[in-house]
Amino acid sequence: MTAETKRVSARAIARVGAYAPLLRLDRRAAAQALKFSGLGGRNAGHRAVAGWDEDPLTLAVEAARPTHGEPDAVVFASTSAPFFERLQATLLVDALNLPPETRARDVSGSRRCAVSALLDALIGSASTLIAAGERRAGRAGSAQHLWQGDAGAAALVEEEGAAQLLGWASLSHDLVDVYASREHPEPYAYEERFVRDTAVSEIFAPTIRRALAKAGIAAADIQHAAVHEPIPGLWRDIGRAAGIAAPNHASDVATEFGDLGAAHGLFALALATARAKPGERILLAGFGSGCDALVLEMTAPMPGAESAEEALQRGLAFGDYLRFLSLNGALDLDWGVRSEFEQKAQATVIERYGRDMIGFVGGSDAAGNVQFPKSRVPVRPDAHGPESMEDVRLAEDLARIVSVTADRLIFTPDPPFWFGLAQFDKGARVMMEFTDADSRGFSVGDRVRMRFRIKSRDRARGFRTYFWKAAPVERPMLGAQ
Repeated sequence: MTAETKRVSARAIARVGAYAPLLRLDRRAAAQALKFSGLGGRNAGHRAVAGWDEDPLTLAVEAARPTHGEPDAVVFASTSAPFFERLQATLLVDALNLPPETRARDVSGSRRCAVSALLDALIGSASTLIAAGERRAGRAGSAQHLWQGDAGAAALVEEEGAAQLLGWASLSHDLVDVYASREHPEPYAYEERFVRDTAVSEIFAPTIRRALAKAGIAAADIQHAAVHEPIPGLWRDIGRAAGIAAPNHASDVATEFGDLGAAHGLFALALATARAKPGERILLAGFGSGCDALVLEMTAPMPGAESAEEALQRGLAFGDYLRFLSLNGALDLDWGVRSEFEQKAQATVIERYGRDMIGFVGGSDAAGNVQFPKSRVPVRPDAHGPESMEDVRLAEDLARIVSVTADRLIFTPDPPFWFGLAQFDKGARVMMEFTDADSRGFSVGDRVRMRFRIKSRDRARGFRTYFWKAAPVERPMLGAQ
């Protein structure tokens, strides 16, 4: 930290994490499918597309995994959270196997809710993990449908860290740039020119200037920006109005993944910290019903930032517009009688086994054998009665495929249904579902890692359960497949 600046909070960003789904829709292919209609909007770059078994919670969990640590509090941020009266942050605590005493809360209401939560943590008194995830609804053919994207991002705030807060400013401003509600979850965008002019002059520029003034630095002292643009290409106008010439890494995120809603600011921050050097300053700005602007200074390389760069480089591009519509929920296909089965989740079962299931916690018996799930009597052949078991978390363990089947008779919204036996390095052998198959699929002997995913959906009650699935250890490089 330079002699001319000083931190304004007792806490700092210690780690970050970013996660994007495997699939990336080629916007050009989507535009070609919509060519007859003249719809589709901008067609450059890709749109990150969540799998059928991914949602805002699973995306946030995956993003939070690189952050490690045991924070005092966990905040889940999203404008598309699946539950109204079930705390997603509590499920995130269980999925990360954090102590049950960890404080948990959800934030929503605007696209800047994650950046607001980060600011609250930096000027607060507790170590806090903020994890954001988005999978927003969209109407087929709308520009927003292709411009939005699905992903997660996270930041861990502790007493010491690699990014210090130098100054900040907030502005509350009820700019209605989209119409979206529970009654109409698909966003209806307002006139672009009005939003552009108002957002720049009335929201971004004054908020950024006040943040710079509080930090005691000039606009020219900003080397990196992570500013969430409500309209593509708006950074040019924002930067000109605020006097900042730094590159906006949020624009790279938008081009390759889409607008990530509440996760966009944190994802762009992770990317900026991956590219910034110690001593350089970053402007982070979240947008939605106003603005939060944070001026940060890098004091050391940021742990976990490499996850953002890796997400940019790896993925599976595809151009099947119908598959995209099905995965995104804009097209409800008739899957036939095989899809008509009951998947009601029993609250008693969740109460009894939920924490071990969501945390993927098995047990080690007296002889050191690891199994999942736990049982009163171990599964080893020479066990003669109940034994106490030591907890063993398998979510972070690698495994090898022992057997694998690709089944097209079992229903799945994205056939085929992959499943088989996985032999974990810690010793457990578990029947697993496989996910994130590339063009090659899965084979015996493949190394796999665990991904947190949706296990089942109960459409009759609008409920879902979660577990872990096995995925390839490495994803293909974009453009290489």
